[in-house]
Amino acid sequence: MSHKRELNLQHDQFRCRGASLDLQQLLDQRHVARALELYYQSRSRLGMSGSHISKAKGRGVDFEEHRAYQAGDDIRSIDWRVTARTGRPFTKIFREERERPVIIGVDQSHRMFFGSQVSFKSVVAAEIAAILCWMTVDNGDRVGGVVYSDSNNEMVKPRRGKRSALRFLSLVADYNQNLLMQHKPPSAPAAKSGLQDALEHIYRITRPGSTIYLISDFSDMNKLCLQYMQQLSLHNNLTCIFIYDILETQLPQPGVYNITNGDEMDTIDTYTTEIRESYHQAFEDRLQNLRAELNLLKVPLISLRTDQIVLEQLETWNQKTP
Repeated sequence: MSHKRELNLQHDQFRCRGASLDLQQLLDQRHVARALELYYQSRSRLGMSGSHISKAKGRGVDFEEHRAYQAGDDIRSIDWRVTARTGRPFTKIFREERERPVIIGVDQSHRMFFGSQVSFKSVVAAEIAAILCWMTVDNGDRVGGVVYSDSNNEMVKPRRGKRSALRFLSLVADYNQNLLMQHKPPSAPAAKSGLQDALEHIYRITRPGSTIYLISDFSDMNKLCLQYMQQLSLHNNLTCIFIYDILETQLPQPGVYNITNGDEMDTIDTYTTEIRESYHQAFEDRLQNLRAELNLLKVPLISLRTDQIVLEQLETWNQKTP
């Protein structure tokens, strides 16, 4: 199927999006995954190249660097020429080529149950998770992940094949449907952030050399979350995908609007220029702070809007990526 035909299919799916989705819609994302693969002829920019190179250094096929010998190093890796030239023992470090498990963390908390146009953030997060899942399956690698809400999370350990993918996508669909049935936010705050809890689970199941995706609006990010991300990024490829709605970036046209949180009603006046500018700046500040924190960890951040086609946004992001 051509890329143009795949894009038309994504346009058809785009018109049908909304507040929730089912398992069949997640299964259909395999067409989108294939379109993305065909468009680039490579998955390397999404961290899914055919022959994965892990961050874990050891004896492999590709020489990486020389390093001063340390106690415990394999003596077979000592480079005797460099050692003789410098008068100090140096060892060769290699990068291993091997299968790379892919772990996907998907936020399906009540904060994601929001959308002003076309689709809710929770739906876009689920779609992205499905695309990444199918790309992993097509690449012949193991896939698994953690799906989390405000008070619960469930994990599928990375395994190879469609069965593992179906288990994971079924879990994503169930959590997404639960948001529709229980759309009100929890009455009592959770003991800890949902993202933090999910990261704890991911940290426990992740082996060095994995590829990890976190899909969220990161509204419950805290210092402990950053600490887990730092640890995970040391020996894995970690990418964060930030989902946002256009209404979060700017207020609607000047006017007086009724708003509700599901229990209470209020009004908002958007006539005042200062309020509009302050609202927009608050979003920009939050995004820049998130980007700055992740930059320190050398973790890339992809930003995706709810009112635009996922495939087109991923293609645009890849074009900007060096």
